[in-house]
Amino acid sequence: MARHVHNFGGREAARAGSRARRRCDPVDGVLLLDKPLGMTSNQALQITKRLLHACKAGHTGSLDPIATGLLPLCFGEATKVSQFLLNADKRYWTVFRLGASTDTYDSEGKTTEVRPVTVQRRDIERALRRFEGEIEQVPPMYSAVKHEGKSLYKLARAGVHVERKSRQVLVHELRLLDFYDDQIELEIACSKGTYIRSLAHDLGQVLGCGAHVAQLRRLSVGDLNVDQAFTLEALRKMPPSEAVTEALLPIDAVVSDMPDIRLTQLATHYLCQGQAVSVRHSHPPGWVRLYDARNRFLGMGQVLDDGRVAPRRLMGVHGNP
Repeated sequence: MARHVHNFGGREAARAGSRARRRCDPVDGVLLLDKPLGMTSNQALQITKRLLHACKAGHTGSLDPIATGLLPLCFGEATKVSQFLLNADKRYWTVFRLGASTDTYDSEGKTTEVRPVTVQRRDIERALRRFEGEIEQVPPMYSAVKHEGKSLYKLARAGVHVERKSRQVLVHELRLLDFYDDQIELEIACSKGTYIRSLAHDLGQVLGCGAHVAQLRRLSVGDLNVDQAFTLEALRKMPPSEAVTEALLPIDAVVSDMPDIRLTQLATHYLCQGQAVSVRHSHPPGWVRLYDARNRFLGMGQVLDDGRVAPRRLMGVHGNP
């Protein structure tokens, strides 16, 4: 999400872009990055892309500059499976500061209201229960959500405020870790599209004292954990070839929670021609991982209502980097 942000990494990202245009390698795989504080997701992506000399890359859901933690980056053919990471559940550690509301709902924004904090721990625990399960959430004005073709954050910068439609999101877990002074420490597991900043703002309204996000760290995306992630400092110490070998996960590793189907040589031939094929399996309709007789990852397919398997996101050269 873009708004008034630190320029940390900005010049380096620009240099990364110009160098990447001069030389790049066909890199395929997924890198789990521990994004540093004060850097946009795109800045982190461009720097990592340069460090790996990669030609093609994309991230799988932005983290605000104030946030650190897990940012999966997809390189080359792996960009074809990025949607599955975008749609995955997320887990965060965060600190909400009570007593002050801001226009961005986090500590980077301008303070809009200050109120005394008189709540007790039991008040917070009671209020948090209102935000568990399926809830309706209004995206913040400072977000990348579109309104009539324009990003909300651009309208907000221009001083334009628009009504936003609420969205249904799912909060699986909302655990209070600590409450001290005017801060509450939480761990949150939620569905895609959940704004932690909106959660902080809305909780502050319920408590009657206001609140905003002071710290935020993404701990996991689906089955991927920040403990597996590499920092930019660690990547800088590696030669590009070593970084590709040591830091990249195989493409199918990030969709390992989905069922798989092994295809015969003949079925592989027709599937790679874009045709749905009949193959022995016991899966219901939905997404599946596809492998050939030599156990090479072909890409993603879908089981159709009639049981046939149709190609959807096939890798180049049978998915072999």
